[in-house]
Amino acid sequence: MVIYNENPKLRELREKSMKLPLLPGVYIMRDSRDRIIYIGKAKALKNRVSQYFGSQEGHTEKVRRMVENVDHFEYIITDTEYEALVLECSLIKQHKPKYNILLKDDKGYHYIKITNEPYPRIVEAKKADDDGATYLGPYTSSYTVRQSVDEACKIFKIPTCRRSFPRDIGKGRPCLNYSIGLCLAPCRGRLKKEIYDEAISEAKDFLRGGTNTSVARLTERMNDCAERLEFEKAARLRDRIRALQKVTEKQKVIMNSVEEQDVIALAQGAGGTCVEVFRFQGGRLYDREQFLIDDIMGELPMCRSEFIKQYYAMRDVPPRVTVDGEVDESGLLEQFLSEKRGRKVKITVPQKGEQQKIVEMCRQNAAEYLAQAKGRVGETTAAVDELGRLLGLDSPPEYIESYDISNTMGEDNVAGMIVFENGRPLKSAYRRFKIKTVEGQDDYGSMREVITRRLLEYQEHKDEGTGFGRLPDLILLDGGTGHVNAIRPIIEASGLPIALFGMVKDSKHKTRAIAAGGREISLTGSRAAFTLVSTIQDEVHRFAIAYHHASHGKSVINSTLTQIEGIGPARAKELIRHFKTVSAVYNASVEELCQVKGMNRKAAENIKAGKLKTEFKQ
Repeated sequence: MVIYNENPKLRELREKSMKLPLLPGVYIMRDSRDRIIYIGKAKALKNRVSQYFGSQEGHTEKVRRMVENVDHFEYIITDTEYEALVLECSLIKQHKPKYNILLKDDKGYHYIKITNEPYPRIVEAKKADDDGATYLGPYTSSYTVRQSVDEACKIFKIPTCRRSFPRDIGKGRPCLNYSIGLCLAPCRGRLKKEIYDEAISEAKDFLRGGTNTSVARLTERMNDCAERLEFEKAARLRDRIRALQKVTEKQKVIMNSVEEQDVIALAQGAGGTCVEVFRFQGGRLYDREQFLIDDIMGELPMCRSEFIKQYYAMRDVPPRVTVDGEVDESGLLEQFLSEKRGRKVKITVPQKGEQQKIVEMCRQNAAEYLAQAKGRVGETTAAVDELGRLLGLDSPPEYIESYDISNTMGEDNVAGMIVFENGRPLKSAYRRFKIKTVEGQDDYGSMREVITRRLLEYQEHKDEGTGFGRLPDLILLDGGTGHVNAIRPIIEASGLPIALFGMVKDSKHKTRAIAAGGREISLTGSRAAFTLVSTIQDEVHRFAIAYHHASHGKSVINSTLTQIEGIGPARAKELIRHFKTVSAVYNASVEELCQVKGMNRKAAENIKAGKLKTEFKQ
């Protein structure tokens, strides 16, 4: 633990911060080169700034690094906290301090290109060239362009392969897209050019006017063709209308009450945080963005607040911003966003219903993007993130240890410890414990011994940083409230920051809930977390049982052979090592027994005669 009075610079900064007024304002942290490294706002400058230069124990790693680099600070007093927020946003945008959340606005312009060739194609383009092609746009969203091109090609069956027409007509078999009805396949040599040109023209109308306009025009043309008895053409138009309607149904997201909103959710994992934004308009998703943040200052509510301020400095503000958790100073942010938009803006945190489902979808996408960026599996990232939220942890539990006790009526008492890292088993870190101080059936006492030994091992090996030298973020005990209550005093007495919970089973021995010591946390509404906890509980039970069976088998073998006169534990061990089973030992000849290391003829003859030791004779 670092205390401010151990560092002369921190003591000096602390003394200066205690002289600040209890007024709203903006504070500016500078390093020894006078560079601005952090800008923040405060309702009361003295209270907020002095927190940085006191005990560092409660700070995140990023805050500690920032504080270490502060040489001096300055401040600007404002009349209200809202004015401080507006000034803070302006200064951050102007100076881009190192330790503030800084979002890179890499949105350029994007176009939809209809190529200039005998058989035109529909593709994405990042700029409009002077090449005779038709360009639709510009669009600010690459997602919108990509989605529109994909829809147009599928609906109107425009080729997406690399063949060039008319050069490659009749030179090869059509690809899979033709077989599944997604391509007109001019490569077959049977497609009339006017039919292809008609499809391109209709695709342009769709891209320019949207689904409803295209459906109306195509319906009118279909009816005209039917009246003129051009049934083949009418059938082709009918199929396109159905394809358009089918795509429309896929695009619909159940958003009965809100037509326009942004949804913001974040996922944390090893090495960073990903914030995902879904943008809805007209009841459908029209854009999405992801932002990777290496580290965050403070807790999640502060992170969300910082992100919202920075994001809407670059983007238009919708009437509603839906987020996945608590936001610092949400009232002030609503006022700030409303003024920027010119109309009222509401920040909401849904707890149930369709809005909550959309937030969860957004969060899962954030976890998937983070996992891909960091080379991990999206499902496990989402599960660990969800478990951390469910248990109320400050960050996702990347390193989880789980324990289970196993015995037979109090005999051969053992325990198993398994480890999950980033949602996956880390078998190299598994450990087994033979209970030494507890006799008989006492699972609570056995668990107390195991956890005590584990924490003592940490103190001995903490400089190594691996195995017992690594501290778990979370301990899960295979048991309910009783186990948690028995172990919690040991964890608290150690002073180590380890979260402790139990895993509760139902009458069918299936995972049902998490025991938090006096209460239970249901897992039924958290599918990813439920799957992860169930997997951990099954794995720790399997590992503990396997060790118990091995230990019990050895004790039975030893007790059987060591009853023979002249056979002790050492000779029994060598006999089993040589013959593999007890029955093989008894079936061996005296000569064969004598060949075993440590054996003599008298001991071999005692085995064949079944001569027991005096204390075992009846």
